[in-house]
Amino acid sequence: MSPALTPAFTQAFEAAVQQHDAQVAALGLTIWVGSEPTFTDRQALTPAWLHTALGDDKAQRAQALVGSLQQRLPNALLLRSVGRLYPGEEKPRWNFGLLRRRDGQPLWHGPPDPMQVAQATPVSPTALAEFAVTLASACAAQGWATQCQETTTEQGEAAWMVSVEIATQANSGEANDATQPLRFVLHAQVLEGTSESASEPDASPCPCAMVDLPAIESVDDFLAVLACLEQAALHCALPALALAGAQPPTDARLALTTITPDPAVIEINTAPSTDCADFLWRSQQVYAAAAAQQLAAYRLYFNGQVADSGGAGQITFGGPTPLASPFILHPQLLPGLVRYLNRHPALSYLFSHDFVGGGGQSVRPDERGADAFDDLVLALELLEREPNPAPELLWKSLASFLCDTVGNSHRAEINIEKLWNPYLPVRGQLGLVEFRSLRMQHTPQRATAVACLLRALLAMLATRSYRLPLIDWGRELHDRFALPFYLQADLDAVFAELADAGLGLAAPLREVLQQNEFRYFGKVDLPFGSLELWRGLAFWPLVGDAASPEQAGSSRRVDASTTRIEVRWRSPAAGDVASIAAHDPTHWADWRVMVDGVELPLRTEQDSVGALKVFGIRYASFVPLSGLHPTLAAPTPLTLVLRHAKHPTEYLVTLHEWQPDGQAYPGLPLDLNEARQRRAARITVEAVNRQAPASASTHGTVVRPSHKGLTPYSLDRRYR
Repeated sequence: MSPALTPAFTQAFEAAVQQHDAQVAALGLTIWVGSEPTFTDRQALTPAWLHTALGDDKAQRAQALVGSLQQRLPNALLLRSVGRLYPGEEKPRWNFGLLRRRDGQPLWHGPPDPMQVAQATPVSPTALAEFAVTLASACAAQGWATQCQETTTEQGEAAWMVSVEIATQANSGEANDATQPLRFVLHAQVLEGTSESASEPDASPCPCAMVDLPAIESVDDFLAVLACLEQAALHCALPALALAGAQPPTDARLALTTITPDPAVIEINTAPSTDCADFLWRSQQVYAAAAAQQLAAYRLYFNGQVADSGGAGQITFGGPTPLASPFILHPQLLPGLVRYLNRHPALSYLFSHDFVGGGGQSVRPDERGADAFDDLVLALELLEREPNPAPELLWKSLASFLCDTVGNSHRAEINIEKLWNPYLPVRGQLGLVEFRSLRMQHTPQRATAVACLLRALLAMLATRSYRLPLIDWGRELHDRFALPFYLQADLDAVFAELADAGLGLAAPLREVLQQNEFRYFGKVDLPFGSLELWRGLAFWPLVGDAASPEQAGSSRRVDASTTRIEVRWRSPAAGDVASIAAHDPTHWADWRVMVDGVELPLRTEQDSVGALKVFGIRYASFVPLSGLHPTLAAPTPLTLVLRHAKHPTEYLVTLHEWQPDGQAYPGLPLDLNEARQRRAARITVEAVNRQAPASASTHGTVVRPSHKGLTPYSLDRRYR
């Protein structure tokens, strides 16, 4: 279970985060960190909250979320920027932004957005014309060449256009005479989600004043334009004003948080934080605002399974400016990161969502095939020969490998599409690297702990040369590292390396990171040992031509019918060993675990608790409507048999996919605690007495290396 957020633990956790920040600062490093938390309505079963980006009540819920966020992010200016246009969608998605000054000073003293007023007041054509003329005058007073004229919108509605030419370094020089002026379109727009329309659905449409902002590259220019807009709006006594159009520029002075739709979720792209203490504070505000609108960071299923929100929880790192990014200042950092993540799969899988592997949402470079792996080895070798590779060379050398099998960098474990793409001059050259192999963490503390872990890793790689060769894991990657036990062991190795580098994480951070409760089903305690059942990784494949452009929609179909279970067979608690030995001469290690009459070749391991044996079982848990193997049945539940040659009783431990009695659940779990109880209740135990102790020959079929479905770490019972 996760640590209880008592005042004492909260204080210790915050101190651990501050210690991490101090360690990074002591190295002279500036590493900013941002995130993209996603939230869902975990009670809803409608398309927009399950698999589509738009529809249902998502826009209204997002607007309510904006209001909750504004209460927690004071002095923020609300923007209605144009969102992204995705293939198959008729118009760009909505995009709400909250823009703040980092020094906490107010950015805007003008009229509020219509969403923020109790009762919207329609703007008249006369008032709109006066606003346009006044804005033009305010811009002209700045010494800018200005024009004001009547026009029409794309919808054919009357509007005003104010054209402004701003002479700045950004648009001056040899091409100055070809520079296009900034064009502001002022018009009346009926907006959804104003306070009046929300409370009175039958109210007549209320056109509000709106300004469509052009793309402005310079923050100084944007602030100057904003001052002119504020002055004109106040002079005209506009009761409300919506600022729409292009997204504003940002730098170290401004922090922009956006709220956008994504399949099944609402995504909040938080403004980057200068350190992890600020990241924790921002995360706490975001999670609290979402909770206030009954939006959750996770989804609970009827049988107690826990998934993330459905939109993952990526974390991005960079610097105060593109050229001040640690990936630009320390060119060895990105190649070292590629090497390190290759050698430590725990960082790819332990904190991940369910959609991992070659067909997933965060593909590792070594999940793209043998040929791509060999070329990646060569690419890193060639980069080593460059003493100080330029940002463009870094991007060109690695972009073809940090993507999925069809070249999509947005589905890569390490996403560098915004690092230094020479073919995307503005948006693609921000010095940013995104970690995508992260599920949406269920608490802000968990999200912050992951951020500290990755930031400490970046700090180590920025200050130490890391040139260990890539490991060609082969089948071991999706076999050994599909089991939580080995992922945890690998994470412990990462902790040790960070500590050796002087960047060790304090105990509260490690404690949060070591919790993996959502993969834990439960434990069966027996007099001679205990059996733990954990959910492993399944690496679900894409179905058919699910990756082709012909398949409409923003979600891809996978065959999720395969489940992997990890079995941990442990020795009795240390205090019970003596008493057990006195009454039962059999030893825990002599017990056998069988499935389908096959004895599992358990692997002997050791962890902080003590000795144990580990193995995985892979099986089909249901028959999908459309899957890879149309004739494959799903013989559930999964039953394990514990048997000892000298013991007259064998134990049948069964993991059910549903309630053991087959009855329907009364509804979704109310909370994480009830979900935990439902998972545990799916495990049943039956003791079966035999007439005589079993002989060695009745243990079951001992698997051999040639046994179908057998790997060094698991048995695939789909071959049975």
